[in-house]
Amino acid sequence: MKILITGANGQVGWELVRQAESRDIDFCAFTRTELDITKIDAVEQAVANCKPDIVINAAAYTAVDKAEEQPELAVVVNRDGVANLAKACKVAAIPMIHISTDYVFDGTKEGVYTEEDVPNPLGVYGKSKQAGEEALREILPHHIILRTSWVFSSHGNNFVKTILRLAREREELRVVADQYGCPTSAQTIAEAILHVAPQLMASMQKSGTYHFCQPGLTTWHGFAEAIINTANKFTSLTVKKIKPITTDEFPTRAKRPANSILYTEKFIQTFEYSIPAWNDSLLHVIKECVSNIRS
Repeated sequence: MKILITGANGQVGWELVRQAESRDIDFCAFTRTELDITKIDAVEQAVANCKPDIVINAAAYTAVDKAEEQPELAVVVNRDGVANLAKACKVAAIPMIHISTDYVFDGTKEGVYTEEDVPNPLGVYGKSKQAGEEALREILPHHIILRTSWVFSSHGNNFVKTILRLAREREELRVVADQYGCPTSAQTIAEAILHVAPQLMASMQKSGTYHFCQPGLTTWHGFAEAIINTANKFTSLTVKKIKPITTDEFPTRAKRPANSILYTEKFIQTFEYSIPAWNDSLLHVIKECVSNIRS
């Protein structure tokens, strides 16, 4: 199996490269500067040169609040970029795995979101990701759309690293406690993608949209508490109190879904895969973050 990875410097893309290297998987990986997926000629050339058996798209415009100010750029990357990759895959007769988001939902549902629930994104980011999903479905039937949530890792910008930084600078943190979801480590996502890639290559019947997140319902406040409790085992922090607040007390340019809980049973059953709890992944990520700071 030879894979082409886009967005290689993002959280999931970086983990895909690391996992592929550790497993001795043949791959071509491109950062945003090395491959602009909004340029169809560049995408076609990359696929032609790499000659992959499958493309994994981890490239995306992910600045949720900034997208409200740059809607055209968000759409160009998250819709048109996906369409370009799908077209190149269609020409090469290969499948594609594309990472999407819980933000395609408005968060008003009581209970978990399944793949059959109708998307209704609240902001530009979610709308652009939904448009990318639709473009992929229309152009390339042989694909997987993997919706995930609350991604974290020791690489890049994410909630875990932000909380660790603030916990060293402040004695009190104020964190939203009325948005619910499931944190998911980039490493876990990468491992799952590399598990399903050969199955998708072998059977077009595995094509479709799947929800993937790690078990363990929490809030941003609960997640922050877990981060700090875990980090305290390995390093000294300044923070003494984590105050729960409402979404209204922490206004952002883009609205966030109050409920981001994704139902993962379809993924688990289809690919015979056991998803580990996010607490276990958090321990690993915290250790890496602390080690990186010390070095």
